[in-house]
Amino acid sequence: MLNPDQTLETALEWYRIGNGVALATVIETWGSAPRRVGSQLVIDESGRIEGSVSGGCVEGAVIIEAMEALQEGAQRLLEYGVTDEDAFEVGLACGGKIRILVEPVGSVIAIPLLSELVDARQNRKPVAYEVDLNSGNRCLVYDKYVDRMRLDQSGFEDNNRFITVFNPPLRLIIVGAVHIAQSLVPMARIAGYDPIIVDPREVFGSSDRFPSETLLLEWPDEALRNLGLDSRTALVLLTHDTKLDDAALEIALRSNLFYIGALGSNRTHVKRVERLRKLGFSEDEIGRIHGPIGLDIGAAGPSEIAISILAEMTSELRGKPV
Repeated sequence: MLNPDQTLETALEWYRIGNGVALATVIETWGSAPRRVGSQLVIDESGRIEGSVSGGCVEGAVIIEAMEALQEGAQRLLEYGVTDEDAFEVGLACGGKIRILVEPVGSVIAIPLLSELVDARQNRKPVAYEVDLNSGNRCLVYDKYVDRMRLDQSGFEDNNRFITVFNPPLRLIIVGAVHIAQSLVPMARIAGYDPIIVDPREVFGSSDRFPSETLLLEWPDEALRNLGLDSRTALVLLTHDTKLDDAALEIALRSNLFYIGALGSNRTHVKRVERLRKLGFSEDEIGRIHGPIGLDIGAAGPSEIAISILAEMTSELRGKPV
């Protein structure tokens, strides 16, 4: 699944076909601003737009400012108040203020930098775009701002240095096309995950049971190697079959997945731990496994178990272990 926010890709595409293009980014908010910090709008010289910085409240004014910035070839800092009436129209209880940075592409944002940023997103590589509002220096930063990256939280590092976080889309790999998976998949989609179901057993992994979903009828270790595992991917093991679950765990524990969960009782997990120790995994590596899987909410039935799993995944993703 591609990232649903394609403003950067659109900006680069429009520029390459010869259009003047500017990016507008929300860099600060006060009160109930309609869009979060880091939200972006791309505008071309004809007034064509994609994305949003305010849900419609101030887009018209931003488009005019962006066109003027394109003519000047310089960045602009804008500030708007969103009235209570306008806020109500976009679903908020009250208004607020937003501050927006407008950056012409080419003259302010260098094309090699924008191209590298787009490539990083396509290759599922987390990256932060750093701009010094005083000096105008701009750069991409990898392997830094760990807390910001985990929380998807763009914002100021100091009074002048603004960081926009660009994380790959979230993925959920589910090993075991069982009843719990049928409940977990739609819930995960709502939460922003791209689900992938892995199960070599065709009776389980059928399109009738999972219509329009990505199904891999492969052994888990093979599937995980081919998919590639990263810090924006969660793995959930639901098969109750040691041949399938253990094969996946041997790959998963050597990766930087942000979440690994395995279905089974406490007794089942103790046996799982013993097998992994014999394979040479350390206590710290084995300790990454959430087993029994999910938060203890007294879940009964597949749907409630799916809720508990998604809640635990969210807790790990946001650095709020329960």
